[in-house]
This record gives sequence, C-alpha cells and structure tokens, in this order.
Amino acid sequence: MLKKLLLTYLFLNSLASFSQEIVSSTIVDLKKNRDVFQTINDDKKEVTLFVSDKVKVKAIRLNEKMQIIDSISTERPNTKMYSNMIGNNISNDNTRLFWASNDYEDIFTQLYDFNSRKIITQQYTLLFKNEKILQKFSGNENFYILSVIKKSNNFKLHIFDKDGNHKEQIINLDGFRFFRYGYTRTDLYGVFEENLLPFEIPFTLQNINVKNPTSLTDAAKKRKCYFDNKQIVITLDANIDYTQVIRIDLDRFIATERMVKKHSIGVNERYFLNSNSFFFDNKLYQVKTSSELFYFTIKDLDDNIIKEYFANAANPIDFKNSEIYQEGGAFGGKRTLDNSSQFIRKINNLNTAISCYHIGESTLITFGGVSAGQQSGGQAVMNQFGLIGAIAGAVFFSPTMESFNSYSNKKVVKVEGLFDNEGNHIKGDLQPLAFDKIRTFFDDNNDVSSQTLFKTDSYYLGYYDNKTKEYIIRKFVD
Repeated sequence: MLKKLLLTYLFLNSLASFSQEIVSSTIVDLKKNRDVFQTINDDKKEVTLFVSDKVKVKAIRLNEKMQIIDSISTERPNTKMYSNMIGNNISNDNTRLFWASNDYEDIFTQLYDFNSRKIITQQYTLLFKNEKILQKFSGNENFYILSVIKKSNNFKLHIFDKDGNHKEQIINLDGFRFFRYGYTRTDLYGVFEENLLPFEIPFTLQNINVKNPTSLTDAAKKRKCYFDNKQIVITLDANIDYTQVIRIDLDRFIATERMVKKHSIGVNERYFLNSNSFFFDNKLYQVKTSSELFYFTIKDLDDNIIKEYFANAANPIDFKNSEIYQEGGAFGGKRTLDNSSQFIRKINNLNTAISCYHIGESTLITFGGVSAGQQSGGQAVMNQFGLIGAIAGAVFFSPTMESFNSYSNKKVVKVEGLFDNEGNHIKGDLQPLAFDKIRTFFDDNNDVSSQTLFKTDSYYLGYYDNKTKEYIIRKFVD
C-alpha cells in the first residue's frame, strides 16, 4: 500500500513539474550588468544565446534539447558608436547581429561563424534624412528596416541579406486612401505622423507576434503590423468606421489595400465609440463598443462576415470562458466584475483591444481595454525582470519576453473566450497557459537575473540563479 501511494505521489509530482522542467543548467560566474538574449534558427530548431556586457559578447549554441553544443566569444562593438542592438539574420546556419548608432545611420554587424571559429564584421552607412523608421523584422535569412518617406505615400525597406549585402526597396502606395484623425485626407506619412497620445506616439508601429499571447497593451495600439516571412501586414484602426489593411509582398515588393468595415453604431454616438482589430489566420477580428453596446465581428479581407456576436445589458456576454476581471487602477490588485454592462462601459472608456492566440486547433480570444500607463510595454517588462540598465534594444531579441507583460502601472479590464476555426464559441473551462505558469514561477523565485524568454516547440525561460550560480533553462508548456 505504501509503495502504491509513493508511486502515485511520484507520478503526480512528475505531471506538475513537467510544465516547468529544467532542461539545461550550467555553472557559470556571471558578473553584474550582463544581459542575455537569443536568436532562433527555425529550420534547425537551434537557439543561440548571447551573453553580453560592456566588453564582450559570448555566443552559446544550443541544440533542440537546449543542450550546449558550442560557444564563441568576441569583443562588443564600441558602445559610444553603436549603442543599440537592433536585429539579426541567419547566414548558413550562423547568426549575424546588427548594432546601430542612435540615429541608425551607422550599422555594424558581427557574423558568428562557428565552423571557422571566426567573427566576421561589416560596417554600413545609411542615410535617413527624409525617412522615419517604423519597425524592424528578421526572416527569410534577411534583416529588414521599414521606414516611411517624408510627405509621401512611400514605404522604404532597407534589406540586409544572408551574405551581408544591403539594398533599398521603395513600396509605392499612390492611389490608397489615407485619412488623419479618421476624417481629414492625408498621405501615408501623415497617417504615422498622427499623434495618438497618451497611448501612441507619432511614427510608431506595434509589431505583433501571433505565436505568443499578445498583451492588451500591444493589441490596443491603432497602428499594428504582422510579419510572416512572405509579407508584412499593417492594420490601421484610427478610423471608427473601418480597418485599413495594407499588405506588403516581400517577393515582389508591392502593396495591396483592403478596407474592412466595422459594425455600424448610431451616428449620434460616434464621438463616444471605441474600436480595434486583430489580424489572425488571414482573417480580421474586430471589436466595436459604445458605453452600452459591444460587437465582436470576424471578417475575411473581402469584407464578408464570418461570424458576429453582440452584447449589452439585456444580452450578456455568453461567449466567454472566464470571469470578467479588472487589474490595477484605483482599486489595485485583481477583482471580478459582476456583469457584462460593467465590462462594456469600462472598456469603452479605456483603449479597447482584442487579441488572438492558438491553443491546439482552437483560438483563445481576449477582449478588453487598457489604460495608458506611465511606461511603455517594453519598459514594464524590463522592470518586471530587473533589466533596468540593459543594453538599449536588447528587448528586440526577446519578443516573447516583451509579450509577457505584467500591465505595470495600467488599469486592465478583460475577459477570455475560446472559439473554433469557424468562429463558433467552444464551451468549457480554460486551462493555464505557459505564461500563467511562468508568472507563478516568478512569484516563488525572485532571486534570479539575466532572464530571457523564447519559444520554439515550447516556451523556454533562461535565467541566472544568484544563489546556486547556475544559468538554468526551464521548459513551460500551454
């Protein structure tokens, strides 16, 4: 009997620990002010960890089991000249890092060649006199810098290929319809010049990685983009009546436009309306609210309705799988809201958002609103993980960590629902996500530093245990 109980205990314990099992640990003496970030080779399922301080950068190659297979070190580029780490690309299974000056006009690259045991460097001088940089992307063995050209309808892509060659590509959007503040005719540059403070500053474009749960802080932005190696999809939601979808083909470097209408709500209330969208699985998920009404619509890019849901005081939200709850704000902490009317009224007074995330064959959708905090999402994450003083731009290399957002200094109201691929609601209880388990882990383990978080087949959290002097990688699963 005792043996049976012991076996049962061990079995249950193994199930509990599997969601956060240690897959790698290495004794290492890390100094202070040292940062860790990673790049991922999706084809080989390999990860390269970069451990950097003000003097050196050490590249540690890990196989798909997160075991160390090789390492190589070099001097860090001149910190006064190249203050930002801005991106990477893959060249023959090796990683090239891109460092830049504050204005991005001076670029320095380091190719970590594990075969020759050499670090190959290159320097570039770019001119951004008539451009505003919007976003950066890594994929197709390329590194891209997307900018908008002043007083024009043109995007420009700066492209660095796997051989280190640089070229520029203009994407012309003449003939597209652009409006500032939703109503005044403008050009493409004027769309990004628009001041959407206190939540969005001019010339910002929020990059969304749909492989990770997207925080409402990111999803609430009116200017978002989605990169999938074949195309860049940009969605503009400043207009209350429609979502403008711009797709940039990365083979032909041409742009196409779609105008997807949002559900109509009484004209007399239009100045008190709120709306947003999320691009997912080549469909557009839209929300639109007044102080009393809530519409959730799924459309294709030809403006055809796939599914639509509605809620108000008389028709509560019956397509949810979680409680409606609020975090932060004047009350602090976390509390459950009583009814749908509270939810609708509160999110309409905040920055309304919707985000989508795959759980197996199903889609988890988060509906809600978030206030404009005193810090950006990236800063909140850096505070959460004790990364103040980190190398500028390092968060770029851990977009998964950036998605792991604590909503610090923000009021958040949200509810979650589970849907199939045709937009039908799926009833049932929600299981904890990997992000939930990671938050629980940090609640119980706070004497750690030099954290990084990334996703391949599962989520992997790397951190330095200050007590044991080990660098540990744990695996978390949804």
